[in-house]
Order: sequence, then C-alpha cells, then structure tokens
Amino acid sequence: MSDLLMLVSPIEPACPVSGETQYNREKLLQGQGVDTLLSETGVQQAEAAGQYLKDIAFTKVFVSNLQRAVQTAEIILRNNSHCSGMEMVLEPLLRERGFGVAEGRHKEYLKNMANAAGQSCRDYTPPGGETLDQVKLRFKKFLKALFKQMLDEHLSSGPAASSGASASGDVAQGTAAVASNTPPRCSADDGLQGVLVHTLVVSHGAYIRVAIWHLVEDLNCALPAGAKMQQVFSPCPNTGISRFILTLSESESGPVLSAARCVFTNRKDHLENLADGE
Repeated sequence: MSDLLMLVSPIEPACPVSGETQYNREKLLQGQGVDTLLSETGVQQAEAAGQYLKDIAFTKVFVSNLQRAVQTAEIILRNNSHCSGMEMVLEPLLRERGFGVAEGRHKEYLKNMANAAGQSCRDYTPPGGETLDQVKLRFKKFLKALFKQMLDEHLSSGPAASSGASASGDVAQGTAAVASNTPPRCSADDGLQGVLVHTLVVSHGAYIRVAIWHLVEDLNCALPAGAKMQQVFSPCPNTGISRFILTLSESESGPVLSAARCVFTNRKDHLENLADGE
C-alpha cells in the first residue's frame, strides 16, 4: 500500500532567524519547555497553508502536542474541504527537539555555546538538551507506529488489499520517473495520483529537519530530479511543507518500507503573498 506522509512545520528551526510565535520574533528558543501560541503572522501563515492544502482529503492527522503545532493543525483542518472537524491525534513523539538550558534564551546564546564547543549550531547539544540521534529515535518510533496502523487499517483482506497493491505499483512508476529530466510542477496535489492514504503530520522545524535527514540518508528515499542536497536539508520555513510517498508491505515481522520517494521539501509557495512569509 502507499501512504502519503506530509510534514508541516509550524515554527522556524532553532538556529536560523525567522518568526512565527512571539518567541520566534524575539529570537528566543522554544524547544519543548516553552509552549506558546502562534503570533498574528503565524496564524496568517497557517491559514495560507490550510488554503493551499484545502482540497487534499487527509486520512489521518498526527500533531505534536505543543500548542503552536496544535493551533497550526486546527487552522489547516478548518480550511480543508474534506476534513473540517476531523479528530487529530496528539503525539508527544512529534514534539520539537529539546534544547535544555538554552530554552527561553536568545538564539545567540546557543550559537555562542556551540562555537565555544567547536561545533555547528545544528549539531551542538546544550546541557539538558536532546541529541540529534535522540530526536531521530523518536521519529523512528513514530514511523513504526504509523506503519503498523496504516497496514492494520488499510491492508485488510479483500478489495482493500488489492487496491493497496495497485497503489504501490503507481508509486513504483513515480519513483522511476524521479530519474527523468522532466522538471516537477509546483502544484498542491503533486505526487497524489494513485495514493490511497494521506497522512498529515504537523511538527516543528528542528524535528522535521532530522526527520527528512532520516528519510533520505537512512531509508534511501528517492529525491526529485535535479534536487540539491543543500536545498533538501535546508531549514524549514514557517509552515513549510514537505511531502513523501511511502510504500509499505507486510512481512512476518511486521510492516516493511519497500520504497520511499520525496516529492518536495520545504515548499513555501503558499507564503508568497504574505509580507512576513519568510
């Protein structure tokens, strides 16, 4: 079966400067310990994302249980033509990376600590914070639970199983097309053809950056034609959208990821008309 995994970030990553909550505007780190709502600009960005995704009939919605993610997801679903009122699953595994003693402090504080340790801001772990490997482990646990749920609900015996097999074939064709020289079109429904299950995941910038790294580097996710690694792993903008097509199959030991394809990462077309879109 094929599953659409769409990642939406309600906030900017920790190190690059941008804003969506008031803390972001003041260049203060939030992580997990600072749980704030969206700023006025953040609400506008979420509304824009909701309008961009309004025609996609999401099957499941998983959201970090931090307020800024929940508020973003609520706005996206409220704008959706098919999913208004859909129940969200609040998932602690999707919480932002913890930044320990740096949370609530200015971003320069983290940069200075990283410089003193001779590390990049992205790789540095402040005292009490989460390492990148710990964040990746959380994402792997989330994927494992997601895969099991998708198979349990959509690969039962009978017609559903046959439909799932057919969708997997469609994704295989799409994966092969990644190697072509055809430039991808920028449309909200890119990559959706033949995909049966649409999963919306709303999380946070630093977390999503680790998630994308795991999908591409560890799970050998196929990238769009002409994609540059620097762009794929670039900081996720406010309400930036990334889309992956994951093909699952059953085995005696449980769900197996048989193919993965990245449709796009960090798309921000919906922010073009917002003055503070970046």
